[in-house]
Amino acid sequence: MRKIKGLRWYMIALVTMGTVLGYLTRNTVAAAAPTLMQELHISTQQYSYIIAAYSACYTIMQPVAGYVLDILGTKIGYAFFAIAWAVFCGATALAGSWGGLAVARGAVGAAEAAMIPAGLKASSEWFPAKERSIAVGYFNVGSSIGAMIAPPLVVWAILMHSWQMAFVISGVLSFAWAMAWLFLYKHPRDQKKLTEEEREYIIGGQEAHHQVNNSKKMSALQIVKNRQFWGIALPRFLAEPAWGTFNAWIPLFMFKVYGFDLKHIAMFAWMPMLFADLGCILGGYLPPLFQRWFGVNLIVSRKMVVTMGAVLMIGPGTIGLFTSPYAAIALLCVGGFAHQALSGALITLSSDVFGRNEVATANGLTGMAAWTASTLFALVVGALADTLGFSPLFAALAVFDLLGAVVIWTVLKNQPISELKTTSKTGPAVTQP
Repeated sequence: MRKIKGLRWYMIALVTMGTVLGYLTRNTVAAAAPTLMQELHISTQQYSYIIAAYSACYTIMQPVAGYVLDILGTKIGYAFFAIAWAVFCGATALAGSWGGLAVARGAVGAAEAAMIPAGLKASSEWFPAKERSIAVGYFNVGSSIGAMIAPPLVVWAILMHSWQMAFVISGVLSFAWAMAWLFLYKHPRDQKKLTEEEREYIIGGQEAHHQVNNSKKMSALQIVKNRQFWGIALPRFLAEPAWGTFNAWIPLFMFKVYGFDLKHIAMFAWMPMLFADLGCILGGYLPPLFQRWFGVNLIVSRKMVVTMGAVLMIGPGTIGLFTSPYAAIALLCVGGFAHQALSGALITLSSDVFGRNEVATANGLTGMAAWTASTLFALVVGALADTLGFSPLFAALAVFDLLGAVVIWTVLKNQPISELKTTSKTGPAVTQP
């Protein structure tokens, strides 16, 4: 059989495409928001309930999805959830009120909860430790590509046919990808087209807790009781409201604050997501560079990326100081870059800290913390945007990220759990630089 060189990059491209389509289905409702609010007579607060329904179901299902992925495996588990979100997205076209939209979007959110844990699990299977942040950066870039595609695609579907057609198109595309995933994805040990040289490079470059199929898997309760979990979960709790706001509220923010119509939204709403793409990619390459430049270990290099992103989030936090819509868009571009750079580092930390049989569960639990905050903040935006305005809310997001940077330095230790367990048996753990 003909071997394919660099097959791991083809695999991460497949994962990235799944993330693109998952975020396309997620952002379809945001891009269609002005039309939905007019045709279905939806208020700003009712729109926030729709967003919160998605976020709440995503939140609840994060640890469940992670657990299912660890049990069924990456291939079957991810396909199951992808087919589900494709069907639910298409069914959104049947909604006739904000309540119907909330139910449909809640179902989509529950299914899409597997997206990031599955991508992280695939990255941990297909990449050595030194390349994992790059792989996560590439598959995470799919989130902003999907969000970038949504405005022009949705506006085109509305102008050519109807808002219902936008949801049908998104659902069909996701279903087609799920079929491709089932056909193409395999674990490196089962992939016959993988060269032996690359297989050895992947497996030999992974940490011990990813090379060994450990039978003593940590339970969800053991994970939650671990300090390392909270060192990741709390910063994710503080950071995720920013991404939830960028995905769900930018089109409506431009519509309400600057009077943008559908065509102007299609022209400008994708721009912050383009810079978010750059944040994903550059954020993936920075940890190895920081290790080389500053002589720090892997986990510390991730902390440095989180801190850089948090500082840059001050930019969109000052959006209320400017009256120009173009200045606002530029600051949102800075925010998109900043958040996706720090988000990729936070997501990757789960695979740095936890073993191969618990990484999806751990990531699902940290994701549950993140999306709890996103759900609550969506309700806050819905309640206050029409009275208090958007500016104080953007300022709050900057403060949250700065607090998250403080937490990650003070709570998260600079070693994987397996090393902490070993050193605790032989003597006090020595914190690496």
